[in-house]
Amino acid sequence: MIIPSKYDASKVEDKWYDYWMKNNYFHSTPDEREPYTIVIPPPNVTGVLHMGHMLNNTIQDVLIRRARLLGKNACWVPGTDHASIATEAKVVAKLKEQGISKSDLTREEFLQHAFDWKNEYGGKILEQLKKLGASCDWERTAFTMDPEMSESVIKVFVDLYNKGLIYRGFRMVNWDPEAKTTLSDEEVIHEERQGNLYYLKYKILSPTLSEGKGVQQQALHNSESSSLSERLEEDEYLVIATTRPETIFGDTAICINPNDERFAHLKGKKAVVPLCGRIIPIIEDEYVDIEFGTGCLKVTPAHDENDKNLGDKHNLEVIDIFNEDASLNSFGLHYQGKDRFVVRKEISEELAEKGFLVKTEIHTHKVGTSERTKAVIEPRLSDQWFLKMKDLAKPAIDAVLGEDAEINLYPKKFENTYRHWMENVRDWNISRQLWWGQQIPAYFYGDGKEDFVVAESREEAYQLAVSSGVVEKSFKIENLRQDEDALDTWFSSWLWPMSVFDGIRNPENEEIKYYYPTNDLVTGPDILFFWVARMIVAGYEYKGEKPFQNVYLTGLVRDKQRRKMSKSLGNSPDALKLIDDYGADGVRVGLLLSSAAGNDLMFEEDLCQQGKGFANKIWNAFRLIKGWEVDASLPQPETSKVGLVWYEAKFQKTLAEIEDHFSKYRLSDALMAIYKLINDDFSSWLLEIVKPAYQKPIDKITFDAIIEVLENNLKVLHPFMPFLTEEIWQYIAERTPEEALIISKYPILKNFDEKIITDFEFAAEVISGIRSIRKDKNIAFKDAVELFVIDAEKQSKEFDGITQKLTNASKITSVSEKVEGASFRVKSNEYFIPISIESIDVEAEIKKLEAELKRASGFLFGITKKLSNERFVANAPEQVIALERKKEADTLAKIETIKSSLASLQ
Repeated sequence: MIIPSKYDASKVEDKWYDYWMKNNYFHSTPDEREPYTIVIPPPNVTGVLHMGHMLNNTIQDVLIRRARLLGKNACWVPGTDHASIATEAKVVAKLKEQGISKSDLTREEFLQHAFDWKNEYGGKILEQLKKLGASCDWERTAFTMDPEMSESVIKVFVDLYNKGLIYRGFRMVNWDPEAKTTLSDEEVIHEERQGNLYYLKYKILSPTLSEGKGVQQQALHNSESSSLSERLEEDEYLVIATTRPETIFGDTAICINPNDERFAHLKGKKAVVPLCGRIIPIIEDEYVDIEFGTGCLKVTPAHDENDKNLGDKHNLEVIDIFNEDASLNSFGLHYQGKDRFVVRKEISEELAEKGFLVKTEIHTHKVGTSERTKAVIEPRLSDQWFLKMKDLAKPAIDAVLGEDAEINLYPKKFENTYRHWMENVRDWNISRQLWWGQQIPAYFYGDGKEDFVVAESREEAYQLAVSSGVVEKSFKIENLRQDEDALDTWFSSWLWPMSVFDGIRNPENEEIKYYYPTNDLVTGPDILFFWVARMIVAGYEYKGEKPFQNVYLTGLVRDKQRRKMSKSLGNSPDALKLIDDYGADGVRVGLLLSSAAGNDLMFEEDLCQQGKGFANKIWNAFRLIKGWEVDASLPQPETSKVGLVWYEAKFQKTLAEIEDHFSKYRLSDALMAIYKLINDDFSSWLLEIVKPAYQKPIDKITFDAIIEVLENNLKVLHPFMPFLTEEIWQYIAERTPEEALIISKYPILKNFDEKIITDFEFAAEVISGIRSIRKDKNIAFKDAVELFVIDAEKQSKEFDGITQKLTNASKITSVSEKVEGASFRVKSNEYFIPISIESIDVEAEIKKLEAELKRASGFLFGITKKLSNERFVANAPEQVIALERKKEADTLAKIETIKSSLASLQ
């Protein structure tokens, strides 16, 4: 079998992935083995592979491949999330290109377009994961809108509704005007932005005018304006600061603090809203911060949650001034139809022109933005569906933070974040104004807000409506109107560890009982509440137990400037191109070597080059071994025997370290331990120890032992570098599919001799010392040297033979006194090598000494110049001058030594 001179990942990776797939190594079915289960965090069906996916899925693949080698029944369930907002936006955009508007389609027609789009473009990311080497059970691939998954979602909604945990309410919600849907609180990103604070004048209305009038819209336009304005108090007005002047059209009160003496005279009075002329009451409430702005507040109940609370308390009118796209409606008068930000600019100019704008100030404040579309969120009152979370959250809090906690978060620092979120959990807004998603199973039989029944199907809803007496038997089923809204995507994915095993529809089926709870979950901390916490909630509600044992929270992949990598910033490399350039194994190693648990990864392409270099180093080591001629008649050298005993101890010690790192989810540290073992101990030391002399054969005992060592190295490395290791494994010997590396047995942890490891480390320092002298003195390796040692450490002689072989030391002699020659120390031992001129490469040594002399002379010139400078000597501190004079003396002594050495060689 001819082994290629270079490792070419492009010719290896597809070959072995196809081989693994063909032999069904990734597929799992329940059996007598211990299960090890991971469910993939389902990426958006719209997504493509990016650096975050690369890191997250590499970690999962490492865990699943290792479990497979440990003899467990490894099951990694892949799948995608339907991503309501992102996918619907893409489908709408595609339809628009074809001249089709969503509003022209029925729901069924739109969904058909959406599924067509999903079938054509969706799930691409799963195919890309195969390039990375992801060993998922592809036969189990799930999609959150598969019929059985949707059925599970609807079943859970109905169950929670019947338990009184889901309700419909008219509440202030987060409105995404770009996606035209509500968002949960967790989907709103609060960003610090710089804007303006606008100081507006509100005229105070005299008591005579306001007497007997209501607070409904009292227009002061055109002909009415002139007669009414005469009765406004000329100099009396309030100045109110706002960041959103466009919302004045929705003002229904001004609020002052009852304890604020500045405004005591305004109690019971009314004011006029600029431009629109609406007469509004001045109310009192301690909610107003006396110190902020001007100490009084305009109240717009339809567009601010706190204002809504004030409005409810004081029975204020609610006026919604926005359309669903955040343009102004008819309440916006001549601004009707214009975008809110356009209006903000234009209305500030009009307010200034008409004398209502006192001043503007630059103001930094938090602005809520949509996690998906990045649009600025608009608070909006709307009928929505909510899930009560407080009681549901209690078991999930205890599961992670209680005395008998069953779920571990890695790193532990995220427990505080989890605690804060869960102990302050709010009701979850689960409805979205979208069509792409599971349609809410509420069926309306009348026009009232409460005229509905909740059931899993239209037929069941009809039976329920009739049996409960809310409709007559003559009521026709087709007159039931299903709620138009869809459920939040997370309401699907929070069931993921159960629904992928059909645990909601068939809670006692064989698979859910075997695979649930799953073992490890690998995800990003940014969805700790979105997904992780909610899965824990659902697990305890529907299975009465945890959904997983451990949660490993990876860091975020960032660029050199510490910015999160994203397509919008243009700082994220093409993941597939990286694989083409460096090989999947190189990219995996590059990512993991610098990705400590929970810490962000500062990504550089050089890391992938390091991974590729490591692959080449291993390949070259393998080629070296396979290039040796084997002679079965040769006895095993003592040096090889000792070296192999040392390496087995070192391997076992490293194996114990690897086990410890895996138990703490320190995968970067585990890989680094393997890297050092193979790169340093195996390639740089063991192979040098056992390597036969030039063009000489190796004994069979040593060769067979080295092959066994190599195979064990490949086993521990396989989870991290699956392609390279399988390629070498299959080259070592012809293997049947049952003997493939992917399903081989992981090395067993055994006791090891720590002393032999320590003794070797000491010997390695001695070897390095001798090599340094050889290099420093230009002594060719072919020339043997003698080594003398004052052995204060009483060091073991076990590695003397190896020391001699690797340094060409003819003998090692213990002495009690110093020996003339070059020397070095290892701990309290002192080593000496007599130097004869015959052993030195004279020409190379002269060249080296002349270069040293030139450097020293240049350094001396600089010091002498400084000390001859009278100003420097007069002004510099004494200790500085003393230091310079010492440098001068040391350099002069060094120059004399170099000259003496040169004279002895010439």
